[in-house]
Amino acid sequence: MELAMIGLGKMGMNMATRLARGGHRVIGYARTDATVQEAIRLGAEGAYTLEEAVSKLKAPRVVWLMIPAGKVTHDTVQQLSTLLDPGDTVIDGGNSNYKDSLLHAEMLEPKGIEFVDCGTSGGIWGLAEGYSLMIGGKPEVVEKLHPIFETLAPAPDKGWGHVGPHGAGHYVKMIHNGIEYGMMQAFAEGFSILKAKKEFAMDLAQISHIWQHGSVVRSWLLDLAANALDEDTELADIKPWVADSGEGRWTVFESIDLDVPAPVITLSLQMRFASRDEENYTARMLAALRNQFGGHAIKKSD
Repeated sequence: MELAMIGLGKMGMNMATRLARGGHRVIGYARTDATVQEAIRLGAEGAYTLEEAVSKLKAPRVVWLMIPAGKVTHDTVQQLSTLLDPGDTVIDGGNSNYKDSLLHAEMLEPKGIEFVDCGTSGGIWGLAEGYSLMIGGKPEVVEKLHPIFETLAPAPDKGWGHVGPHGAGHYVKMIHNGIEYGMMQAFAEGFSILKAKKEFAMDLAQISHIWQHGSVVRSWLLDLAANALDEDTELADIKPWVADSGEGRWTVFESIDLDVPAPVITLSLQMRFASRDEENYTARMLAALRNQFGGHAIKKSD
């Protein structure tokens, strides 16, 4: 098949490369000329404007978006609505909120332009290992796109699937990332406790490799933890500041809306907030309160 890949960041570039290697014709577009040139070097054709990317495709066109969620995606979908024709398809493979995906499907429907939301997981490893794809949209539209999904996935029959109507793909990806938050937090806390047991002088890298075989906690996240510990057990060069890209928050909001308790995911999100508080006013207030009611000592800042 042929398609345009709009957005050539770490994920978009690797996906365009995997598709080109799989025999698809890929038109790569990014905001910077150097990035487009890199896509050409890796097997795609280049386009330097959105209009050029669309013009290089034969009808019915397929345009895949791998760009930041929110305003950037919304504005691009709006622009595509003026460039595409009935029967063409827009695939949003980024981390959009499922509610935005519902709006984008509704926006394009009167023009006869199809919309597919595809939750995409795999990170920088996807080029070699393949991507997990959670796809929402009309079944008949998704069916026509099978060759693209089969090439991007780890195998033609594994790691991808049509999970429901418009919005369902990004909804499943949102919950996937919420679960990821909890799993990552559990690994981080566990290794931290092991490290704190100084008298045992345990080799955390060794332990991570033991767990990789036969343990009930073996997983790709554990493999990545082992990689990190092999490089530096102390993680000395890493600042304890953890970002969140949105999906964890949305998962927590959804749990509240649906009255479904999700304490682990919620607390893992809160711990990411705590990691960014260099002033840590909360802890200062706790120390002050203990001093006020009990006369407990306060450690003064330098």
